[in-house]
Amino acid sequence: MNLEILLIIGFAGAFITYFLGKISRTTRDVFTIIISLALVTIIASLYSFSFERIFYLGFMDIPLILRINSLSWFFAIAISVIGCLSIVFSLSYMKKKERTDFFFFMIVLVNSAMIGVVLSGDLLSFYIFWEIMSWSTFLLISYNRGDAIAAAKKYIIMSIFGSVIMLFGILSVYSTCGSLTISEISNLIIYVSPGYTIMLLIIFGIAFGIKNALIPLHIWLPVTYTESPSTFTIVISGMLTRLGVFGFLLIMYVILGAASVLHLGYGVFRFNYVLAWLGAVSIVIPTFIALLQNDAKKLLAWSSIGQGGYMILGIAYGTSLGVVGGIFHTLNHAIYIVLLFMVVGAVEYRTGGERDLNSLGGLIKKMPVAFLGALLGICGLIGVPLTNGFVSKWLIYKTLILEGSPFLAFAALIGTWGAVLYVYKFIHGIFLGQLPEKYKNVQGSPFSMRLPIIILSFAILVFGILPGIPLKVINSITSSFGLKPLDISVWGITSESGMLNIINIFAAILVVSVILWLISKASRKAIVVTQDDNYAAGAPVPIDKYHYTVNFYNPLQRMIAPYLRDSMDDLYRWFSHRLRNLSNGMRQIYTGYVGNYVMYIILFLALLIFIQIKWLPW
Repeated sequence: MNLEILLIIGFAGAFITYFLGKISRTTRDVFTIIISLALVTIIASLYSFSFERIFYLGFMDIPLILRINSLSWFFAIAISVIGCLSIVFSLSYMKKKERTDFFFFMIVLVNSAMIGVVLSGDLLSFYIFWEIMSWSTFLLISYNRGDAIAAAKKYIIMSIFGSVIMLFGILSVYSTCGSLTISEISNLIIYVSPGYTIMLLIIFGIAFGIKNALIPLHIWLPVTYTESPSTFTIVISGMLTRLGVFGFLLIMYVILGAASVLHLGYGVFRFNYVLAWLGAVSIVIPTFIALLQNDAKKLLAWSSIGQGGYMILGIAYGTSLGVVGGIFHTLNHAIYIVLLFMVVGAVEYRTGGERDLNSLGGLIKKMPVAFLGALLGICGLIGVPLTNGFVSKWLIYKTLILEGSPFLAFAALIGTWGAVLYVYKFIHGIFLGQLPEKYKNVQGSPFSMRLPIIILSFAILVFGILPGIPLKVINSITSSFGLKPLDISVWGITSESGMLNIINIFAAILVVSVILWLISKASRKAIVVTQDDNYAAGAPVPIDKYHYTVNFYNPLQRMIAPYLRDSMDDLYRWFSHRLRNLSNGMRQIYTGYVGNYVMYIILFLALLIFIQIKWLPW
């Protein structure tokens, strides 16, 4: 299978989707699903293949190359599956929206561009697909207009900054190695100085750190996730943001190599150690900011920044356990965060766009499938045993312990504790408590929304109980990096320091569950009360907000809110205001009027004449 045919199907399918929408909406929807399923099928058929081929040789004599290996296949299959599920979910959600032809055209285009990014075998192709992805994303973020346009501007400004600095790094690599082919660069780059290697890591690290929303480069993400259409937030949160992780893996372990990267710097100033601390900071701060959010999408947005910190923390150490854990957590996070955003989207669809956690509640009986999806999603996010998040977090925690990093391990543990608090707020605010009267006639979500929720919920359990299925692929990725392969079975991992066996954990949980069930059967039954017979930790409950999680964290919020301001956002705003003032000042000079420029020339000539008369010798 030629990889260029795969991309032709994706990109051509995007344009055909748009024009079919002008003829028939039903035909467009069916065709879009067929295209997305075709991409999944073709990429799945490439499992275990490893090759590269030139698909264009006429661009400034620089070959454009596509390649497939375990790393690119892993990300490509995740992108295509999540893209397919997001399109299925969108069928009902977007039914009553405007400009749906544009929406489906752009979402297929974004998915195709992401696949192009991970299949690129040279840095020029990588950059071209990266730019297509970024600008398409900008257009989709601004789809809802209004506040969404400001969010899209913030995203594209940060993306342009990252793209420019990435382009500088690509040009530097080309001038040094004389090639942009990744396989050739990796063979030639070993001869450069450590200082040049650090420079490349910093340059590409900034570009990929922006995409992965690594603190302090995160400011675009919360507002972008919140303001973009929920069906596209699924795509951004799933794999688009995590292409930053792919970028870090590419530059650190594919291009530069583990042997080079892991020995740069001294002591606590080693590059990978500094990167690990940035990951830890990205875990702790966003976790507590998420706790203070009442908008469901904004809560999940800050959570995504925190979970991205775990990925960076894992891959930064450069050990087999750590890199496997970081890559696996990238996949796991994509599954459960997409699931949670789908739940929010389904709730929005049935409640008229409501996302305020203080205005919902009691939807468990009205939307049981969405509730089960939310329950499994938050269990995966926390890392509850038998869910996928447990395995990847276990690998990361074990790495930190074995490498003697108790403070980093404690930071990761704080992230998990904080996650327990905000996901409790999330699920209780939407599904538990009492149902407001205005939602008593709410119906369950349509089948096109329930199906992706069920599939992703199933994936959380399958990858939690049988982690060896994805870990086998991830193990081959780390082996290609030159790291020691792990002993992986379908049930877990065996290492020199111990083993992870899901069967034993499953048996223990089963026994505990039976005991808890017996206790619950023997306890007193719940008493039904009226909706206004309620309390909120001693505080009065606002009108029309009936469940007791309203203002539940107010005491904690009063204590920590002053310390959790997004100071980096304030810094960027200060810089943008100064830049705007400078631009306005320059605009007073460069007015666009020819008469003004003639006056500037005359004044300049007069100045030269004065200098010549006054100071220059005759």
